[in-house]
This record gives sequence, C-alpha cells and structure tokens, in this order.
Amino acid sequence: MPARHQRVTAPSDDLAAALEAIRVELGLDAAFPPAAIAEAEAFAAAPRLPDADRTGIPFITIDPEGSTDLDQALHLERDGDGYRVHYAIADVAAFAEPGGAIDAEARRRGQTMYAPDGRVPLHPAVVSEGAASLLAGEVRGAYVWSFGLDAAGRAVRVGLERARVRSRAQRSYAEAQRLLEEGDAMLALLREVGELRIALEAERGGASLDMPEEEIERDGDDYRLVRRELLPVERWNAQLSLMTGMEAARLMLGAGAGILRTMPRPPEADVRAFRAEVAAIGEPWREDEHYGDFLRRLDRSEPSTLAILQAARRLFRGASYRVVDEAADASDASEWVQAAIGAPYAHATAPLRRLVDRFVLAHCEAIANGREVPAWATRGLEGLPEIMQESSRIAGALERASVDAVEIAVLRHRIGEEFDAVVVQARKEGATIQLIDPPTEAMCETDASPGERIRARLTEADLATRSLRFAEASAG
Repeated sequence: MPARHQRVTAPSDDLAAALEAIRVELGLDAAFPPAAIAEAEAFAAAPRLPDADRTGIPFITIDPEGSTDLDQALHLERDGDGYRVHYAIADVAAFAEPGGAIDAEARRRGQTMYAPDGRVPLHPAVVSEGAASLLAGEVRGAYVWSFGLDAAGRAVRVGLERARVRSRAQRSYAEAQRLLEEGDAMLALLREVGELRIALEAERGGASLDMPEEEIERDGDDYRLVRRELLPVERWNAQLSLMTGMEAARLMLGAGAGILRTMPRPPEADVRAFRAEVAAIGEPWREDEHYGDFLRRLDRSEPSTLAILQAARRLFRGASYRVVDEAADASDASEWVQAAIGAPYAHATAPLRRLVDRFVLAHCEAIANGREVPAWATRGLEGLPEIMQESSRIAGALERASVDAVEIAVLRHRIGEEFDAVVVQARKEGATIQLIDPPTEAMCETDASPGERIRARLTEADLATRSLRFAEASAG
C-alpha cells in the first residue's frame, strides 16, 4: 500500500537541537561504558555456539527495510493436513554474562529506544547488529521453537532448543509481500497460517488495533514523516510472534515460574463509552458483535476509522509485567490473560531489543526440556517488571515528543493555512484532530464530535515548546 510522506525540506539546527533536547530530558545516552564495549567485543570474537545444528533449516528473516538487529527467523512447511513452523530467536544469553557489564547496562536501559536521529540500543552494536543478529548467511546461536500446528492453526506440539542456525535471506516487508504475490511457496504458507491464527484470535475474543504506523525516517539531513497501513505479510508475520508468546506463557504458567505480559479486560463502562463514540461517528456496530470483531473488520483506509481506532485505545489499558513464582497462583490462566490477545502471553521474540525476553527464553528452554530453570534467570526476575514498565514509559515519551517535533518542523511555516481534518477525540481541554494531509495529530479548538470532518486552521507551531494547535476554521 502506498505511504503518504511529508518531508522537512530544509531542516535547521533548531530541529536537531529539539531532538537532542528530547533525549537529554529523558536521560538517554547511546554510548556504552567501556567495560560493556570490551565485554561485547570479547564475546563477539569468540561466540559460544550451541552443539545442536539446525543450519539445514532454510530460515529467512522478515523485518523493516534496512534492519540490522534481527531477532527472528522463520520457516514453514506442510505437515500432513497441518503445518510445521520453525521459529528461531536470537540467543542473547550467550553474550550477556549474568552480573557482567553488558547485563548491568541492559538492566539500566530496559529496551532499545528509537528516535528520528538514531537509536539508543539495548546492547552494544557489535552484539545486537553483529554477532547475535540473525544475519543472512551467518551461523548464529538461537533459541529454536518448533511448532506442530493442526489444520486449524492450533499448536498441538511445541519444542524448544538452543541450536546453531543460518538464515538464507533477509527480506523487507515490502519484498516479502511482493514475493508472496509472485508465488513464493513458503510465504504462501505464512499467509495460510497467519489467516488461521487471526481466526483463532477472533475465537478467543482477542482484538488488535492495527493502527496505521506513524514513522519518522531520516534521509541525510532531512526528516520525513510517514504514515502507512500495515502490509498483510506484517500481520501474518506478527501472528507467529504472538503464537510464540502464548506458548511461552503456557510453559511458564505450567511450571509456576517466569514472567508474563498481562493486560486486564476492559471494564464494561469503557466498552459502553466506546460504543457511544462509535455511534457518534456513524459506523454501524451490532449489539451482539464483540469489539475485537468490530475492530478487525474496519476499513483502515477510511478517515473515520482513525477516529474509531483512537477511541478504542481506552480498551487497551493497564498492561503490566507479572512474575510467576511460588507466591503467585498460576492455576487460573484467566488471571494472567493479555486481553488484546485473549490468552496468557509473554514477551519472547525480541531479546536484542527488549530485556525481559532473554529471561523468558531461558525459563522456557529449561521448562520445555524438563530441566531446572538456571539460577541466573530466576534471580534476574527481581525488579524486572519495574525495569520494563519504566523503560516502556520512556520509550512512549520519546516517540510522542519526537513525532511532535518533526510535525511542528513540517508545519511551522504554514501558520494561518487551513487543512482537512477528522476529530478523533473530544476532551475538556480541547479536541484531538487528525489532519488528512500531512498525516498529523494535534489539539484543536472545536465543538465538533469525534468522527466529524472539519476545516482546521493552524494557529500555533512552536518548536521550542513543542506546541502545535489548530482552531476550527468556521469558528469565530
């Protein structure tokens, strides 16, 4: 699907300064301590590879264009009337000595932070973009999940081992979509399994926002603000990650050890409020239709859908991390559910970019093979929920502030101009609107209801204060 671009054609020093100021405000520094660099270089020079050899499996990776920190590689094949899925996850534990310099710095950071002017990575690049990354043509250590799926896409057999792997090719999302449409047999299986898993999500009562992504791309000294809808192959690929996280949660709950990502089901009052906003927007929604089914069927290309998805965010609140241990009751899976997925779930597929995944994988590999969980992995759970919650807060703040800064840089020379917009949320302090072009979200003085289209006049675009405001053009 074509993406709409808006470029900052003449970025000046004050934009660069604004982006740098955001990092400073959030306490972000990409530089690693010398001890962490030295430790990473030593591990990278002599990587510890597993004995098991699965380099014969023709894995591929599917990631955003230009990615170098490749966490996952996949391969699918038919297995009778079902499927066999191999899913390899980077073995970061082989490069992070418990209590060592890399481990200590990763616990301070929590996760990789993404900014327009560069990343603040979780691990030194020699590991995250080199020795641990599942780069095409390179032998790497990995946690290799093996799933046997039935004809409906349900996982009926699950295995996990540490093994050597070698990816055959690195595909971007766009390239994978093109190859699938040209008849690639393995990617056609990804489509089949992905659609089956989406159907199972609906059966479980899960839901997904699938919001169009708002990204900031750098091109030399220029920045480009891009909003695009997800390609189908991205949704199918994501279903493998979700399946893995669900099976990881099942293993840990069964053993009474580990850490899950949870989110409560939305209160009925929130669902009623969401229904009222949908009615104001004018989108038909049957009383007997679950909100997950409703969200799945919306046409993402319709401007009014943005208003609905924005309103639906109230249904996806309260996500947290919970440790499963002897003091926790793991017998009732419903108490551990991640409501958007409709099942218990754990982060298990991005250890290069997220700290918690390393400990989840170590737990699951031991549990799947009937061994005691390594003591370092058990000890590592202490304080981990707080680390992940705080790093998620910082990541969200970085994304919001960075997008605000670039949007202001795009629009600041257009004070007084009018734009087509859709009201996406009404608040006491003013409405939130979504401009149609450029794809920008901002505050606006208007009495219009969510879902209404208006003409909005730009009244303020101040980069120093990161303030962007509009007023309805017809208002006095």
